[in-house]
Amino acid sequence: MANVGSALHRGLSTRHIRFIALGSAIGTGLFYGSAAAIQRAGPSVLLAYLIGGAAIYLTMRALGEMAVRTPVSGSFGHYASNYLGRFAGFLTGWTYAFSMLMVCLADVTAFGVYMGLWFPDTPRWIWVLSIVLGIGALNLCSVRVFGEMEFWLSLLKVSAIIAMIVGGFCVLLFGIQLGEGHSSGGLGNLWNYGGFFPNGLEGMIASFSIVMFAFGGIEVIGIAAGEAKDPQRMIPKAINSVPLRILIFYVLTLLVLLTLFPWSSIGSQGSPFVQIFSSLGIDSAATVLNIVVISAVVSAINSDIFSAGRMMYGMAAIGQAPAVFARTSQFGVPWMTVLVMSVALLLAVLLNYWVPEELFLIFASLVTFSVVWVWLMILLSQMAMRRGMTANEIEALHFPVPLGAAGQYCTVVFMLFIFVVLGVFPETRLALYVGLGWLALLSLAYWIWIKPGNAASEAGIEAHEKG
Repeated sequence: MANVGSALHRGLSTRHIRFIALGSAIGTGLFYGSAAAIQRAGPSVLLAYLIGGAAIYLTMRALGEMAVRTPVSGSFGHYASNYLGRFAGFLTGWTYAFSMLMVCLADVTAFGVYMGLWFPDTPRWIWVLSIVLGIGALNLCSVRVFGEMEFWLSLLKVSAIIAMIVGGFCVLLFGIQLGEGHSSGGLGNLWNYGGFFPNGLEGMIASFSIVMFAFGGIEVIGIAAGEAKDPQRMIPKAINSVPLRILIFYVLTLLVLLTLFPWSSIGSQGSPFVQIFSSLGIDSAATVLNIVVISAVVSAINSDIFSAGRMMYGMAAIGQAPAVFARTSQFGVPWMTVLVMSVALLLAVLLNYWVPEELFLIFASLVTFSVVWVWLMILLSQMAMRRGMTANEIEALHFPVPLGAAGQYCTVVFMLFIFVVLGVFPETRLALYVGLGWLALLSLAYWIWIKPGNAASEAGIEAHEKG
């Protein structure tokens, strides 16, 4: 097994970690998925995002407690192996890495579609190939170069969201007309079209599958802990600020949309962002949106390759992935994981021609299932860690979870509730079936290939944690 104890370089600052998480978590879930959530829940989607955001914050605090105590690469896969057993760690790590691949497959294809707006005569596969090679090369650079690139990409995306929020509130405050056929909107839109729960409580519950998908990616904070310059100082800052910022961006953006337009019309003219820019009289709304969405896609692909690569690196270090994934370049980058992800993403070129569009629903469904599974494992790992600690060790924790055990138990119940939601509603039931099938395949792989090497795996976990 490769000696990987200090192979990664600690080159990420607090600024980098914050924007890496923002880049991964703010993307298609906000720019497009929010319209589908609104159609299910109406104005009550705001409540769904608040509830989901609170659960995510407590989950990230659980991750932060472990990451500050033991900052390692592929963190939550390592924690699951250490506190819940190697089988749980194997399921968690590979499920997360695979979900990142699924997200990337969809995103690189989306990049080709978005570039087609400006270059309609250029074959889509050229753009897909260019983004795969470009992002792959970027991820082979030092982690600091990656962090800087992600910072600027995410900054562009966040700036566009802030501009939309400010512009929308100006329309509301000054009573600006939105153009022909539109009123200036108002808070009355939150209850004048069927009430705050136009589709009943069931509609709000149905939106949770989209709401939780939208928050997916924020757990990259824990993965980045192994390359943070000062984890005990930076990780608490990042975790305390990023979930709150994401929640504000989502809630305020949707509040602007819901007050400017009747909820039933949001998304009827394409992306909600197109509606908001068009209503403000911006003639080039499609071009502005395209720039924002392209930056969002590139940022998300960048973060996702980073996340999947570091997860596979961490799993290789404890004997749950091929040892070659633990090899690093002179820049401290696990180059083999980046190379494998980039080659796998070349499948997107073929998918543009051979795979029916409906198959992308399977990818999205699997991502929804897998991120909730990862969050559940994070919570259970933290609870198991606490059970193995003495009172003095718990007292000495630098970043303990708020609300104690009660908050964690409530969050675990909520995550299990999301699985129930996926199974109850026909349009999301596929996520549960595909997710359970994936876990069954991983279980089979574990008992065939990993179980016989448990002794080596245990030694790897101990060495990895000491490193």
